[in-house]
Amino acid sequence: MGSRSDKFKVNGRRQILVADDEFINRELLDNILRDEYEILKAEDGETAYEMLTDHRHTVSLVLLDLNMPKLSGLDLLAKMKEDEELKSIPVIVLTSDSNSEVESLKKGAADFVPKPYPQPDVIRARIARTIELAEDRQIISATERDVLTGLYTSEYFFRYCEQFDKAYPETDMDVLYIDVNHFHVLNERFGMEKGDEVLKSIADCLRTIFSPGESILCRKNADMFLVYCPHREEYQSLVEKAATCCPDLPTSIKIRAGVYPHGDKHLDIQSRFTRAKIAADKIRNNYSVSVSSFDEALLEQELFAGQLVDEFPKALAEKQFQVFLQPKFDIRGDKPVLASAEALVRWFHPTLGMISPGAFIPLFEGNGLIAQLDEYVWRGAAEMIADWKKRLGISVPVSVNLSRVEMYDPNLADTLEKIIQDTGITSKDIYLEITESAYVRDSDQIVKKVQQLRERGFFVEMDDFGSGYSSLNMISSLPIDALKLDMFFIRHAFAEGNDTRMISIVIDIAEYLNVPVIAEGVETEEQYLALKKLGCAIIQGYYFSKPVPGPDFEKFLLEKEESPC
Repeated sequence: MGSRSDKFKVNGRRQILVADDEFINRELLDNILRDEYEILKAEDGETAYEMLTDHRHTVSLVLLDLNMPKLSGLDLLAKMKEDEELKSIPVIVLTSDSNSEVESLKKGAADFVPKPYPQPDVIRARIARTIELAEDRQIISATERDVLTGLYTSEYFFRYCEQFDKAYPETDMDVLYIDVNHFHVLNERFGMEKGDEVLKSIADCLRTIFSPGESILCRKNADMFLVYCPHREEYQSLVEKAATCCPDLPTSIKIRAGVYPHGDKHLDIQSRFTRAKIAADKIRNNYSVSVSSFDEALLEQELFAGQLVDEFPKALAEKQFQVFLQPKFDIRGDKPVLASAEALVRWFHPTLGMISPGAFIPLFEGNGLIAQLDEYVWRGAAEMIADWKKRLGISVPVSVNLSRVEMYDPNLADTLEKIIQDTGITSKDIYLEITESAYVRDSDQIVKKVQQLRERGFFVEMDDFGSGYSSLNMISSLPIDALKLDMFFIRHAFAEGNDTRMISIVIDIAEYLNVPVIAEGVETEEQYLALKKLGCAIIQGYYFSKPVPGPDFEKFLLEKEESPC
C-alpha cells in the first residue's frame, strides 16, 4: 500500500464514513477502526449524503446501514450512483437482512458485513481489501482515459482492440488515423486553452459519429486520434462533420484522416495503425484533400524511403553518390560557347542501381540530411575544378545548389571557404544557386546571408525563377548575379497555345537589373532559337547535353579550349 497516492489520505490515514442510525453501532465500528482510519459518523441518510458531498475527495469508503431515517441506505446508494465522483467511492453494506444483500450489490455496493458484526479482524480485512480494489480501479481509470478528452489512452486502446479482435474475429474492421494539420499553429496563435477546446470538440464529435458500443476511440499524443470501427464505405462526410465541430478553425489548419480499410487482422494492431498513418501523411500538406486510403504502394514507398535514410551514411562513406555536370552555354554570340556547368548528384546503389534524385532529394530535404549531401557535392565539384586546372590547365565555373537548410547555417560561408582552401580553387570558380522560394520566406535573413556570400566573392544565381513566388517589387531589391528561369516556366511558354511574351518580360527585367538570364530545361532547337532571339544569355538542357559524369564533361572543356575566340 505504500505506493498509493496520498490523495486518498487525511492526516496520513484513509477516511471512512460510518452511516448508521444506531449510536452503539457507530461507536463499535469507531473503536475497531480508529487506530488505522480517520472516521466520520452520520446518524441518518441525509446527513451521510451531505458529509459525502463535503468530503467527496477524501472519503475512501462508506460503511452503510440500509435501515436509516430520512434517507434509506438503498436510496443513498442510488443517489451516489448518479454522481460521477461519488459513484467511485466503494460502499460496504451493514445489514442483518440477507435478502437485502443482492439488491444492495445491484445498486452499487462493493461488499457487505452482516449484523451482528463478525470478529474485528474480519471487518478490518474486508475494509482494507475493498479500499485497495477501489483505488486500483481509480488508478487504472486514470491511466485508461485521456484526461482532456475522456477517450482511451493508446496503451489501453491497443489492448482493447486486440480483445475485440479475439471476441469478434470475423468482423470487418477499418483503421483510422485522424489528426489536426498544423495544430501547433493553433496553440501558438490562440493559446493552449483554445487548442484544448478544439481537441475536446473533436473528441465529442467522434463519439457521435462512431458508436461506442461497436467502435473504440483513442487520443494519442497531442492532436492525433485513433478509431477502430466496423467497415464503412465513405469517410469524407465524416471528416467534414468533425471539422464542423470546430467552425472557427483558421484555414491553414484542417482535419485529415488516413484510412486502412478492411484492416488485415494477421497484422498486429500497431502495424495496422502505422498503415493508416502512412495514408494520412500522404496528404499532410494537401489542403484540397482531407481523406486518404492506404494501399500497398504507399507502404512500399515508406519502406523504400526508410531504407534510403538508413543507408545514407554508408552511401556517403563509400562514395556511392556521384557528381554529374550539365553544361551551360552562352548563346549571345554567333556560336554557343561553354560558360559554366551545374553540379547535380546521382546515387549509384550497389544493389538498387541508380536511384533517381526525385526519390532521395525531397526525402533528405525533409529530414535534414540534405546538408550533408550538399556539402559532399560542393566538395566533389571543387575537386573536379581543381583537377581540371592542374591536369588540363583549363576550367569553367560550376554552380552548386544551396537548400533553405544551409541558408540558416551560421557557418555556411566558412564551410564554403574551407572547401575552396582545401582544393586550391577560388570563390570565382563556384557559383551558388539559391531557389526563388528561399528568398521569399524569411527574406530579410536570407538576403543578409546572400549579401555576406557575395561579399566573399561568390556569384549567386536565383534558381527556379518564375515558379510563382516573387513580386516585381521584391525582385528589384534582391542581391543576385543571375536569374535562372524554372524549367517548367520554359515548358509552359513553349507548349501548344502558349507564347513567349512572359519570358520576354523577364529578360527585360533582368536587363534592367543588369543581370543575365539563364534558361534551363531547353530541349529543342526551336526553344534555343527563340530564346536567343529574345535575348536570353545562357541556356542548359538536353538540347546541348544531359548531365554527365565528370570525365565525360571534359570533352566540353577541350572543345571550348580548341574553339577560336
